[in-house]
Amino acid sequence: MGVKIILIVLDGLGGLPVKEGKTELEIAKTPNLDRLARISATGLHIPVDHGITPGSGPGHLALFGYDPLKHKIGRGVLEALGLGLELKETDIAVRGNYATVEYRNGRPVVVDRRAGRIPTEENRRITEKISKEIGKIDDVEVKIAPGMEHRVALLFRFPEPLPEGSDKVKDTDPQRTGVEPLDPVPETPEAEKVARVAKELVGRVAKIIKDEPRANYMLLRGFSKKPELESFEEKFGLKACCIAVYPMYKGLASLVGMEVVRFEGKSLRDQINVLKKVWESYDFFFLHIKGTDSAGEDGDWERKVKVIEEFDSHLPEILDLGPDVLAITGDHSTPSILKSHSWHPVPLLIRSPYVLGGTSSRFTERECLKGEIGIIPGKKIMNLLLAHALKLDKFGA
Repeated sequence: MGVKIILIVLDGLGGLPVKEGKTELEIAKTPNLDRLARISATGLHIPVDHGITPGSGPGHLALFGYDPLKHKIGRGVLEALGLGLELKETDIAVRGNYATVEYRNGRPVVVDRRAGRIPTEENRRITEKISKEIGKIDDVEVKIAPGMEHRVALLFRFPEPLPEGSDKVKDTDPQRTGVEPLDPVPETPEAEKVARVAKELVGRVAKIIKDEPRANYMLLRGFSKKPELESFEEKFGLKACCIAVYPMYKGLASLVGMEVVRFEGKSLRDQINVLKKVWESYDFFFLHIKGTDSAGEDGDWERKVKVIEEFDSHLPEILDLGPDVLAITGDHSTPSILKSHSWHPVPLLIRSPYVLGGTSSRFTERECLKGEIGIIPGKKIMNLLLAHALKLDKFGA
């Protein structure tokens, strides 16, 4: 049997004090994580750079060993790939959010950017209604795919390849409530046609869904074209798979050439079951857990604590598989008190037979600061995992 490496990403893992000076990780009862931390290498990582707040795309790209400052991947591409849409060189991909607006003096004002996180089934019904009405805008084919909860992916398929810069269109999501949605403004002359099509789409969608109780508007984010990347297997010599529920993370894994494992269900229990099922088929396993980030963005520190504790209860099953190297971390921090991603370093744990250990008593932000890894760039984590798997040759004589 070949080497087995597991990378577990608790999305938005890091936090800040929320109660009695403690973070969510410090409040959570995590006997298994803490026991593991005491015999592992621990530290913190910086996803992009000091003081930079990363999106999930750059954060994960760094964890996969790609420099996020060199390889900038739009959110739309990730969402589209994650939902199984095939991207062509003539496509512009966009991430959409169903949102709730109120019309004041005939102008839409954003009340809820996520439409109350509508059920996925409701999303599918609304998306189907839009798809029946909008198949083309001028000579541009329009494809809309429902995602989880309020999220959708859109493809604008143009009749010919687009020039560089054609995806430089500003988001229509104002990132706050109580204001009007923004216009899709082109940032380059090459993006003018894309922006025009996007504006037409937003207007037509608003008319189609204006009577929906919650999802009565669509906000657009992450206009992007498909980039070219060296595959994960070419780069690291590992056959890799992705076990994730949310489309965006499947999309990012797919973009670097990981095989996305399809499975029924959405729970961590379901994910661990499929991990066991495919254990003999891959060398590298990317397991993504979303709940920590969603709770942090909602400002719900108690729910974030519960997600961490649920993961802790399942950790022994993962350890029983006997991975050669196990890494547990996040793609960024999402402190509940900020209700958003942040620039703070992210806790990191690496377990293998070749660690010093004994430096951290728990898996928390403060305890990881004491660890042997120190504070490192996120893009260096893959180097460490390969080294712990004895997959790197000696440098020099």
